[in-house]
Amino acid sequence: MAGSSGLLIPLVAGIIGLGVLAQVLAARLRVPSIIFYLLVGVIIGQPGLNIIGDGTFGGALSAIVGLAVAIIVFEGAYHLRFDRLREAPAATFRLVTVGAAIALVGTAIAVKFAFSSAAVSWNLAFLIGALLVATGPTVITPILNVVPVRDRVAAALETEGIVNDVTAAIIAVVIFETVNPVASSEGLLRAFALRLGTGLLVGLIVAGVLYYLLQYVDLSPGDAPRNSRLLVLAGALIAYAGANTIATEAGVAAAATAGMALGNVDHPYEEDIEEFKGDITLLVLSFVFIALAAQLEPASLIDVGLAGIIVVLAVALFIRPLLVFVSTVGDRFTTNEKLFVSFVGPRGIIPASVATLFAVELNAAAEEVTGAQAELLGTQADILLGTVFLVIFATALFEGGLARYIAEKLDVIPMRVIIVGGGQVGRALAARLEDRGENVVIIEHEEEIVERARNDGYAVEIGDGTDTDTLRSAGAENAKTVVAATGDDDANLLVSQLASSKFGVERVIARANNPDNVEAFEDLGVRTISSAMATAWAIDNQIERPAIAHWMTDVGRSGDVQEVEVKNQELIGKPIRDVGPMLPDACLVALVSGELHENAEVPTADYILEEGDMVTLLGRRESVRDGMKMVSGD
Repeated sequence: MAGSSGLLIPLVAGIIGLGVLAQVLAARLRVPSIIFYLLVGVIIGQPGLNIIGDGTFGGALSAIVGLAVAIIVFEGAYHLRFDRLREAPAATFRLVTVGAAIALVGTAIAVKFAFSSAAVSWNLAFLIGALLVATGPTVITPILNVVPVRDRVAAALETEGIVNDVTAAIIAVVIFETVNPVASSEGLLRAFALRLGTGLLVGLIVAGVLYYLLQYVDLSPGDAPRNSRLLVLAGALIAYAGANTIATEAGVAAAATAGMALGNVDHPYEEDIEEFKGDITLLVLSFVFIALAAQLEPASLIDVGLAGIIVVLAVALFIRPLLVFVSTVGDRFTTNEKLFVSFVGPRGIIPASVATLFAVELNAAAEEVTGAQAELLGTQADILLGTVFLVIFATALFEGGLARYIAEKLDVIPMRVIIVGGGQVGRALAARLEDRGENVVIIEHEEEIVERARNDGYAVEIGDGTDTDTLRSAGAENAKTVVAATGDDDANLLVSQLASSKFGVERVIARANNPDNVEAFEDLGVRTISSAMATAWAIDNQIERPAIAHWMTDVGRSGDVQEVEVKNQELIGKPIRDVGPMLPDACLVALVSGELHENAEVPTADYILEEGDMVTLLGRRESVRDGMKMVSGD
């Protein structure tokens, strides 16, 4: 085991290097990176090669983990926008209240009755239950990066992870004081309120100071982007350290509060900060997970034995589905989405780091007492650490590793729009489609264009769009639309034919750069847009219909026109005169097309909507989006 200071620097560098390699491999295999972090930690730690052990980092590991948690929690909360919470407000609120309570009590009961040992008191059972409430952004975000579920599902999972990280850490610290005989005793509610209140207050103060400083930094050109990134990083650390100094574990609440408050106000250099924080988070996340997994002694997992496995099964197969279905009752979640959320509940860095800290403190307390009490504390430390890490390993490996497979089987990944060609046309189209919530993937093979598209925030599949394997990797089997938008007509034609014949894509559209090729494309059944004709139509609209042309195409436009299939049973069989008042204000039915008419037509007031009709909605942007959800029954 390497414990000397001379080897510490190469060890840290090696861990970070292995963490980056694990991230690259996870991205390549499209699985959550936490799986590889844990495996690397096990291999190089005490369970494996024993390169890293208890004394490798001395007493500094808890401080390192704490600062890393501050960065991770701040970054996750910074991305949690209030407008996203509106996607599933009731379900999200219940997940972090009723759901968290079910997880706490249910896990405590499972622990108490799984372990027949007298060492497992109700206090220890509730301590383990409190720790295992937390899912957290460290495990949820990597899963959502490779499983692009609907916004309402992602918002619920992300919010649950952020909020439960905070509450779980605080509740666990409060309960721990009833387990540790040398800890100070204070009322549970008072201790919880003190830590949460301290975290909220410190977090809001730090967010306010950061907001003011970012306005000031914006006045100084040149180094402003770099300074803004460093300010926010320092703010996350200061919020955590400041609150922790006042009350133990209040720092998690402070970091989350500061991140959420700052992320939901307009301030300069938001994109620079998001990109920088994301990179830093990946580094510290990989280091902390690998380092903590390496600390785990095999005996801790072996000691919990069958009882630990029973707790894992209870948490994953009974408690998690129960709390999800209770929390989402009467909401817009489909049954398959509820099943997916039930499956995705891996535990992350908060239970790992706090459980490690508690085990150390219990072992230290055992040295201050003698006899049976010392033995009891040592046993409790082993059960605590072994149970928590067993649940983390099992849920991270199985739920994280199988998340995409389960999502595909449950059909909870919204159908994709694949754009072959990441040039100006492809990126402009992607921007418009993503603006209205489509799940867009760009296929591009040129490195410079790939980098530009990714910097703009698009999902990019590197490869040749005329290759079947590339199309399959991009999700063509689950695509509703494929757009061939390259500058090469031959490539566009081949892409269109592959998408239609090999993958049965419902809608295939090709760009014809040469107008002479339009007829040849259409003879082969490919819906074709001529670049020349598209430009001519745009100019004609500016000449003959300038008001509506500006209304629909200007950046930040207030209007929108969308086509949607009628699926809402409340609208089927009703005439347009009755449907109109049911739609949101400033949203009109402009056109209807269906089986009874080949072409779209402006409906009369007596037109009866039928299931499968396609209606074109026109109106204000947000009204049209709300109208689409209503008409589709979503």
